[in-house]
Amino acid sequence: MTGELKNKIDGLWEIFWTGGITNPLEVVEQMTYLMFIRDIDSADNIRAKEANMLGLPFKSIFDGEVVIGDRKVEGEQLKWSVFHDFPAQRMYSIMQEWVFPFIKNLHGDKNSAYSKYMGDAIFKVNTPLMLSKIVDAMDEIYAIMDKEQKADVRGDVYEYLLSKLEKSGVNGQFRTPRNIIRMMVEMMDPHPNETICDPACGTSGFLVMSGEYLKEKYKKEVLMDKKNKEHFMNNMFYGFDMDRTMLRIGAMNMMTHGIENPCIEYRDSLSDQNTDKDKYSLILANPPFKGSLDADIVSTDILKICKTKKTELLFLALFIRMLKIGGRCACIVPDGVLFGSSNAHKAIRKELIENQKLEAVISMPSGVFKPYAGVSTGILIFTKTGHGGTDNVWFYDMTADGKSLDDKRSPIEENDIPDIIARFKNLDGEKDRKRTDKSFMVPKSEIIEKDYDLSINKYKEVEYIPVEYPPTSEILDEIERLNEQIMEETRVLRELLKGTSN
Repeated sequence: MTGELKNKIDGLWEIFWTGGITNPLEVVEQMTYLMFIRDIDSADNIRAKEANMLGLPFKSIFDGEVVIGDRKVEGEQLKWSVFHDFPAQRMYSIMQEWVFPFIKNLHGDKNSAYSKYMGDAIFKVNTPLMLSKIVDAMDEIYAIMDKEQKADVRGDVYEYLLSKLEKSGVNGQFRTPRNIIRMMVEMMDPHPNETICDPACGTSGFLVMSGEYLKEKYKKEVLMDKKNKEHFMNNMFYGFDMDRTMLRIGAMNMMTHGIENPCIEYRDSLSDQNTDKDKYSLILANPPFKGSLDADIVSTDILKICKTKKTELLFLALFIRMLKIGGRCACIVPDGVLFGSSNAHKAIRKELIENQKLEAVISMPSGVFKPYAGVSTGILIFTKTGHGGTDNVWFYDMTADGKSLDDKRSPIEENDIPDIIARFKNLDGEKDRKRTDKSFMVPKSEIIEKDYDLSINKYKEVEYIPVEYPPTSEILDEIERLNEQIMEETRVLRELLKGTSN
């Protein structure tokens, strides 16, 4: 993003902050509503112009009188391009009394994007003056965006807003770093016929990145083929979460990136309300590591794979169930999953190695999730087969991700990510790598011998380079020489000081 655009967004954020909306989640949520309202007007105007150019009939959603509750109002007044010129008090009344109710009930179809994501929207801007400042600031931001030549400047703006959530880590809600998401998506290389799911989607980062990757690599197949485009827009992406605010932001994030009707739903993925089985070809996720759940609410068929209350283990069992045969998964797990000694820890690792095809274990440094979490994590990559297939498991010891591993997370030159992607896509070339290298293969038999332990330290060898020191007599002679030199320099200094005082 340009410095000017970034500064304008920071200024808009400041308006919310000084106006009393200080929870970053609420700020992004309110911005999301207002962007939504402005976009509806803009899209309606574009469709009207296109219809006029083509000589086709068009009926605006703002035409004539609009029914809001038991009142009828002139639809034109609900358009951003109209009410943004009104005095502050009138604009505020229209937004609060007419525009928000209108948006929330825009479509009679309860399954539409509008209904799902705006149905329980609450307008929290406190004063007419605050709204007037916000509207003016957003008009300036959109004016800069219109001048930008980048195709996805809208997506960049929304990503920047979401990065403020990442820095705040508010309410335990934080995003997986974008560079890690991109790495995982590139490693999995999604294709146009995929059905992709994130059962703990948050702001939909994995789904958005998958969509961006597909548009970059398979643009013609995805956007030019009518069948594929229909699948891409309506049936490719599925995301579930239990936080309605995050769902709304995640849905808007996807729609902002050009995915018109993603399936983003409120759902407790681990409970019986989630009946998905053998459905998805690709799962990308960073599930919560929040400790324990009540076993009574966990789906019984998940507990059959792994009897535990720990969410990080239950989600792995869930991924196996949700994938179709041949489906792939790349997920982030806390380090404890890799080497935990409980029966449940061993059971899930055994399941992946004996009954599925475990392909890769990537150990990540603990600073990746700073500043809000210092937990050490890893990435597991596996394919659901239902009958095994694990032969050799590829391990990689990531030590740098292109950012400093302190709270600042500043850009640095050291970055293992390009090497990880390149090596994963050529695993045949990894078979002769030594255990002292950053990456190497470990046969299944050896992992079984070590009780299914997947910690890289169990298999990595450290190469010790001998350091030769001079004989002790030489060291003592050098020390004596330095002492004599110091004594002589001290004597000279004293003489100089004595002369100065005289």
